[in-house]
Amino acid sequence: MTSAVRHVTIDCADAHALGTFWSKVLDLPVHEDDEPGDDEALIEGAGLLFVTVPDAKTVKNRVHLDLQPQDRTRDEEVERLLGLGATLVADRRNPDGTGWAVLADPEGNEFCVERGAGERAG
Repeated sequence: MTSAVRHVTIDCADAHALGTFWSKVLDLPVHEDDEPGDDEALIEGAGLLFVTVPDAKTVKNRVHLDLQPQDRTRDEEVERLLGLGATLVADRRNPDGTGWAVLADPEGNEFCVERGAGERAG
């Protein structure tokens, strides 16, 4: 027998608020049982579980998500995510179209946005 990853759990200050941000990023719903003020929020379709903890984030993530836009370019997706409340941490995009952007969610968790599926196919 082997194991399967059931969730990637992300500690945070407000599980529902951060889960809602990621719900908008991924266009997937927060689980119907999770409500504001709950200690957990699950985005079942992505396997992401947000858990409220008392500790603040203090250092760089040891694990992060790499996003690949499916229906838009990397740059369009970066702009959309900035509009949702993400912040640009490091711009690793190159003039030739390669590279990625490092963003942070509203609680400072870093994630990367890579070239879109269409950009990689071309």
